[in-house]
Amino acid sequence: MGEFKSGFVSLVGRTNVGKSTLLNSLAKEKIAITANKVQTTRTAIKAILNDENYQIIITDTPGIHKPKTKLSKTMVDTAFTMFSEVDVILFLIEADSTEIGRGDRRILDKIIESKKPCILVINKIDLIKKDKLLNLINLYSKEYDFNSVIPISATKKDGIDNIIHEILKLLPEGPKYYADDEYTDQTMRQMTEEVIREKALKFLNDEVPHGIYIEVDEFKDRLTTKGEQIYDISATIYCLRESHKGIIIGKNGNLLKKIATYARQDLEKQFDSKINLKVWVKVKEDWQEKDNIVSKFKLK
Repeated sequence: MGEFKSGFVSLVGRTNVGKSTLLNSLAKEKIAITANKVQTTRTAIKAILNDENYQIIITDTPGIHKPKTKLSKTMVDTAFTMFSEVDVILFLIEADSTEIGRGDRRILDKIIESKKPCILVINKIDLIKKDKLLNLINLYSKEYDFNSVIPISATKKDGIDNIIHEILKLLPEGPKYYADDEYTDQTMRQMTEEVIREKALKFLNDEVPHGIYIEVDEFKDRLTTKGEQIYDISATIYCLRESHKGIIIGKNGNLLKKIATYARQDLEKQFDSKINLKVWVKVKEDWQEKDNIVSKFKLK
């Protein structure tokens, strides 16, 4: 058996390029929520990949976008702050790009500035022809001396093992930072908040989702009369406007019931336990500008 390697990796890219899907594929666990909406990831979420020969800690950072609120500025700052603290950067771009767009250029400039080892990962290769891919590789390779370039399809899990192989080439020998059975640094409360938000994103139209955040108010476990463990969880979905509240609740409360039911089913699988979940909706205007809330999304 060779030496034990460990280290930290930052996964960075524009919004909606598939970072969370890739993180879940690498971890072989549901760690980051996924939705076909921009700015799905708000915080730096860690996946811990454990093997007898290595421990890789990969952080999925918020997608890079033009900030319009205190919240979105914090998200972008978090993504770039990670660069100074990691051993390797994974830069994820889309295969159907024909040029280096504004968002990718901003990330690339920060990578060049950091001088860190970087792997360029090109996602969604199933959507393009090979000659287009070669042009894209050539375009980016002129900009930075990437340690490797890996074409993948995150949804089809194609090329995922190559990423781990290339990361390991760049990691130093090191200790285990987390126990073998840990696969994320999120608490059960945080995971619950994220799963509820994922289901809300899934069922809400485009206007409402980015104006919500979730807070778990109560999280208790007890035994049922049959001696089975059950978690009693109550959570609040906060939104920006009274009109949004009506949309989230839906006619006769149907949409809220749907969000809560899907969230409960997901959480029961994740926690391997029965869940009693109650979800409420409240209006909290301008929460995206309030420091006490925005601070929750800062890099810890």
